[in-house]
Amino acid sequence: MRRREFLAGWAVLPPPAAFAIDSHVHFYDPRRPEGVPWPPREDSLLYRPVLPPEMKSLARPCGVSGVIVIEASPWIEDNQWLLDLASAEPIILAIVGHLNPAAPDFASHLRRFAANPLFRGIRLGHAALSSPHTPAALRQLASMGLSLDLLGGASMLPDAERIACDFPQLSVIVDHMPFDEPMPPELRRRIRARPNLYSKISHLPRRRDADIILDPAFYRPLLDPLIDTFGETRVVYGSNWPVSDRAAPYAAAFEILVPYFRGVGGAAFKSFFHDNAVRFYRPPRLAA
Repeated sequence: MRRREFLAGWAVLPPPAAFAIDSHVHFYDPRRPEGVPWPPREDSLLYRPVLPPEMKSLARPCGVSGVIVIEASPWIEDNQWLLDLASAEPIILAIVGHLNPAAPDFASHLRRFAANPLFRGIRLGHAALSSPHTPAALRQLASMGLSLDLLGGASMLPDAERIACDFPQLSVIVDHMPFDEPMPPELRRRIRARPNLYSKISHLPRRRDADIILDPAFYRPLLDPLIDTFGETRVVYGSNWPVSDRAAPYAAAFEILVPYFRGVGGAAFKSFFHDNAVRFYRPPRLAA
């Protein structure tokens, strides 16, 4: 199905009742006097204001009533910019910030932002995990009841499992799953034993040439191992919007994941689209 056909088909469907939390979206505004550190001006798709009104117009027809915002900018004050944005936008349930554990003022900045209950954790990538300052940062996160997003997909799983083992009071989630290659059995066994380690299914739709692949059967070999490894209570939905627009329209993931999780049965559907995000991020306000 081509993009135009998909959008036309989705548009005639009745709006579903709200059932979902989108746990991975980004907001930014290049019109600010200081601009933005990302995306670059040359990115014709993403270099534009990306703000809650547009998100609501896309998400609410799909049944999304609340979002978790992930800060991609390394500029410290952009964490505050998101918190200020959230104060006027009830659809924003929580903020995951961006702070560098190696910075000498990391601890004070974390305390400052976490004084706002909407600030629920930080996101780190591979480079940050190599810093000798990171263990102290993780201890501080755990002691404050905050969470850790890890950017890197399946390549993050060994580090994520180690962190979840070393810091059992810290909630850890690996962004941008699933994985396309088999997981080593020993790693799978260790992950199953880490109740504080979650997987975020985000940026899922794939393409075959110009076509968006919407058949849930295509994704079963990618999704089944996640359910088998993490269980139904440790997988969380996220879109990665607006970056996801590079692959497919916002609604495409629902065309794939709604029938898939209906097919899993039991409480899996509600857990994946709503309850697991609440359990992991513990947002101070619930979706309207």
